[in-house]
Amino acid sequence: MKFFKSPILIIAFLFLMNFSAIGQETELKVVDEVVAQVNDNVITLSSVKRYSRVFVEALVKEGKTQEQAQATVDSKMGELIANLVNEELIMQKGKEIGIDTDVDAEINQRFLQMMKENNLRSLEKLFEAMRAEGIEPDQIREEWRRQLTRDFVMQRDVYSKIYWGWTAKEIKDYYEKNKAKFTKPETVTISEIFLNLAGRDIEQLREKAKKIVEQIRAGGDFEKIAVENSDRQDVNTTKGKVGVLKISELTEVFAKPLKDVKIGGVTDPIEIAEGIEILRVDDRSAASNESVFDESEVRRAMTAEISTDEAKKYYAKLREESYIKINETYRPLVAPLLFAEERKSEK
Repeated sequence: MKFFKSPILIIAFLFLMNFSAIGQETELKVVDEVVAQVNDNVITLSSVKRYSRVFVEALVKEGKTQEQAQATVDSKMGELIANLVNEELIMQKGKEIGIDTDVDAEINQRFLQMMKENNLRSLEKLFEAMRAEGIEPDQIREEWRRQLTRDFVMQRDVYSKIYWGWTAKEIKDYYEKNKAKFTKPETVTISEIFLNLAGRDIEQLREKAKKIVEQIRAGGDFEKIAVENSDRQDVNTTKGKVGVLKISELTEVFAKPLKDVKIGGVTDPIEIAEGIEILRVDDRSAASNESVFDESEVRRAMTAEISTDEAKKYYAKLREESYIKINETYRPLVAPLLFAEERKSEK
């Protein structure tokens, strides 16, 4: 059950719509200029232009004219190429540490989620529907691969090391100096009955959910009804109990139905990608100015403060350990951005 805010598939989906025209280019490229060599791979001028067009289109959608958008992107060409170099290094690192299996598994899960959200019964049907809208699934897959590889590498090599690297004394000292950051949030304690959509008729499932809600509101024993009806594998143990959740971290699909439900009450059926949820409010706790020590929260806050700088250091280290050669034409734009900290001049 995905109660929490998370990367939203539609963002990547909409972003990739910009690539549809790019992926359909048919002009013949006899010679493609090499902008940069990154170890054994190269970044070509055509790839730079493709990314440039994406950003131009994005700026036009924000209200800029085509000329203004193009001028803005042209003025940041050095940054764009530097970012492509960094991304190529991350992709190579991901291959080196062998995260391909994890990346592929997450990509497949995302496609399955899209399939369920659109009430389609197979991936083939999903891909047909996407192509009918002018979206190429392989382009989606490639963009997700790059995004996930970057996320997985940074999480493994940077963020997790920072998060677990703090000592008990550092954590306690930070909390004492920053208590205002850790005030008690508004929370809700909930239980659930989950009805799985897989292999079922949605209308029949809706009718079943409606009857369950009526039964509970008429005084039925929630835990007994949960055990008899919920499709969670551990329902016999949990009796439907989920636990305490922060209101600020709930997605809108759950926050809105729960908003006005009193303690002991249940929501109307909530439709999600996987099926239907019925939630009971077991308890509520209002926010307050009282500071509460939560080690994981303190670790997250401490990590967030330095994660940007540590990520920059990590990219610099990757560049130091790699062979990077910038085309003479683009060197004045790119070299100051890539090598200002770790190299005084290109070798």
